[in-house]
Amino acid sequence: MLGTLRDRKFFDLHAATESPVAREALERIAALYQIEAHIRGKPPDARRAAREERAAPLLNNLYDWLKSTVRETSKKSELARAIGYTLSRWQALTRYCHDGRIEIDNNAAERALRAVALAAKIFYSQAPMPEVSALPLSTVSSALQSSLALTQKPICARSCVGSRNTR
Repeated sequence: MLGTLRDRKFFDLHAATESPVAREALERIAALYQIEAHIRGKPPDARRAAREERAAPLLNNLYDWLKSTVRETSKKSELARAIGYTLSRWQALTRYCHDGRIEIDNNAAERALRAVALAAKIFYSQAPMPEVSALPLSTVSSALQSSLALTQKPICARSCVGSRNTR
C-alpha cells in the first residue's frame, strides 16, 4: 500500500534537507493520491479500471525513476535508504492498483489502532490494581469504533474484580 511510501521517509528527508529528489518523489506520490480522490466512493470495478488506466502508468514511471535515481545516489545516504525501502516493498505498494477493494494506503486502520493504543495507555495508567490488566481491551476498542463518548474516568477496578481488603 502506498501508505508505506508516504510513511514519512521521503517527507522527513525533504523536511530535513529540502532534497529536490525527495520533493519529486512526494509530487509523484501526490499525483497517485489525486487519482484516488476522483474515484473515492465508486464501486470496486470502476476503481480498478481507473487505477489501471491512470495510476498504473504513473506507478511504472515512478518505479523506473526510483531505479534510475538510486543508481546515481550514494548507497549510504538517507535518500538511497528511502528509495531502497520503497523498491523492496514494491509489490505490496502497488497491489491496490489491480484490486478496487483495496485502499491506496492503510491510514484508516492506523487511525483505528492509534485510538485503541491511546485508550489502553490511559486505561492502564489509571488502573489501581494489577488484576485490571486481565480485563479485555476489546470493550474499549468496540466503544471507540462505535463512536461512543468515553468522557468519564474508567470505573475503579475494585468494583470489577473485588476488594483487596485483608482483614
